[in-house]
Amino acid sequence: MPAGPDLEGAGAPLRVAIDAVMPEIDDGRYRAKRTTGEALEVTAHIFADGHDLIAADLLFRPSGHEDWQSVRMTELGNDEWAGLFVPKQLGVYEYTVEAWVDRFASWRADLEKRVEAGRDVDSELREGAHLVQQAADRANGDAHVALRTSAIWLADEGLPQDRRVAVATEPDLLELMDRHRDRSRVSRYRHVLELWVDRERARFGAWYEMFPRSQTADPARGASLREAAAGLPRVAAMGFDVLYLPPVHPIGHTGRKGPNNQLQGGRGDPGSPWAIGSEEGGHTAVHPELGTIEDFEWFIGQARELGLEVALDLAYQCSPDHPWVREHPQWFRHRPDGTIKYAENPPKQYQDIYPLDFETEDWRALWEELRRVACFWIDHGVRIFRVDNPHTKPFAFWEWLIAIVHAEYPDVIFLAEAFTRPKRLQGLAKLGFTQSYGYFTWRNTKYELTEYLTQLTTQPVSDYLRSNLFANTPDILHEYLQQGGRPAFLVRVALAATLGPSYGIYSGFELAEHVPAHEGSEEYLDSEKYQLRPRDWEAPGHITNAITRLNEARRAYPALQHNHRLWFLPIENDQVLAFVKADPAGGAHVLVVVNLDVRAPQGGWVGLPLAELGFAHDEPFTAHELLSGQRFAWQGEWAFVHLDPREQPAQVFAFERGVPEQAGGIGIRP
Repeated sequence: MPAGPDLEGAGAPLRVAIDAVMPEIDDGRYRAKRTTGEALEVTAHIFADGHDLIAADLLFRPSGHEDWQSVRMTELGNDEWAGLFVPKQLGVYEYTVEAWVDRFASWRADLEKRVEAGRDVDSELREGAHLVQQAADRANGDAHVALRTSAIWLADEGLPQDRRVAVATEPDLLELMDRHRDRSRVSRYRHVLELWVDRERARFGAWYEMFPRSQTADPARGASLREAAAGLPRVAAMGFDVLYLPPVHPIGHTGRKGPNNQLQGGRGDPGSPWAIGSEEGGHTAVHPELGTIEDFEWFIGQARELGLEVALDLAYQCSPDHPWVREHPQWFRHRPDGTIKYAENPPKQYQDIYPLDFETEDWRALWEELRRVACFWIDHGVRIFRVDNPHTKPFAFWEWLIAIVHAEYPDVIFLAEAFTRPKRLQGLAKLGFTQSYGYFTWRNTKYELTEYLTQLTTQPVSDYLRSNLFANTPDILHEYLQQGGRPAFLVRVALAATLGPSYGIYSGFELAEHVPAHEGSEEYLDSEKYQLRPRDWEAPGHITNAITRLNEARRAYPALQHNHRLWFLPIENDQVLAFVKADPAGGAHVLVVVNLDVRAPQGGWVGLPLAELGFAHDEPFTAHELLSGQRFAWQGEWAFVHLDPREQPAQVFAFERGVPEQAGGIGIRP
């Protein structure tokens, strides 16, 4: 059995217990995450013996500050308490919970019961006077005078009891007693917990992945960065926030792949950008065909003027021609014959890439060089990294790198390309990755989507893992998109853009590019990873306008910028997904209804949680459909929706009070 309290030389044990504080990631080992201006709600189980009233405070402060700030926690019932604070600056915050028996509030509650029962309360009033006098002894100035006066009146048997009771129940006295309470008997939670605070883009943003070399009018040669900048206005006009670039470094020649991943590239084939390094430089160089580091900085500036932030791929791997192979051969794994092993992920083989050996005896020098690479690009204007395959490198390395970068640059965002098992993906998020790719691409049925997004938006996962819902990538063209045609692309971008505060698409998605390398493959035919791919952005069937309207809705409605509250709604059709997202600030809630069947119209009765949305059962209100611009009068809990995939497979409604003069009607379920 556990040992009891040590009675020798100790004060009386504290009466209030504090347990089950949330968020608390792995017993405080890791930090929860929020963004500036985004509230952190802290909950706890708080209880004491007997019938005395208790009170609790949530304490918080930026790390390094000596003084705590506090907010009073609210009892939710069943000994559950909650409080929240809003972080104002980037970096680390600390928080914990303290609680105490509120002797004065307990006394006053008992006094009020006795008065209501018609009992004589002279003895209780004298007891209260003693409590107030003790507080006066702890106070100074005007507070001391006010408390001393109240204590005298409470003890004055010459005053009528109703006058003394009135003094005891004054709100000002309660506030003074709370401010000058006895702090010697306060319980504090056993841990001081930490919160990492990012900037808003860590939580909310629309990403667009673009190969700058394909932004060319001449299919015989790739575009430079200055030429590729001509494509920036188109991306910005669609409403994207982040432009993600694959590696911009020199590409090796040894093992260079040809079109469609051919083992032997021909003369003039550009090779994979992830085969980093040649005689022209390594991870801190720009491919000469793209330009110079000055051109890269100019490109970032052009993007910034259009409201786009550039994210850069951080791929810690090398071409056989990388300078590190010659200068630091000990940083790579060697076969018994002395040759260096190229990368493999059976059945995939990457003959053009050498993986780094993070367990080399020279690991400290290797890690320091990789830190230098990240800081080099930060110093040249990059504040977002998409990290290639982080789950294939040691977790200890990422924890060290992210911490050391954030100590100097707390605004840097790290997106993990962690297509791996759930516990490894979650482990990377705990270690500090700002966002992560996930399994959204492979979640296509109503059951799969509901289960997956419920997991992402439920504690404890929601406190440390932010998923970026990419609808496709250069490596992943899902069967749903291959076979579903244009409606499938509309469905998937609508789901990604509304289910996730952060989502992304890879260039060509807006053209509904859907042809795989071969049957059963998720690789694209004529993959842009191995060849140039100029495009006609006005080709028939594009969905640019739909993407633009979705991004406009995301910017206009904060409910789509958070996963604060997500309700999946009942609807009597497994082919129709319906959900509501709430605005944490109390603004307009958003309803999304999507037909997952890309071949046939589907519909059904959808039920709204009116009370949670703030509407009375019989209150009429407006449902503003954001993709078409139409407005509908809505009344009652149930309404019928019908979606034709050939026309509009998804609808996004914002709820507004009142009914417009001219609006279509959404019927009430009989």
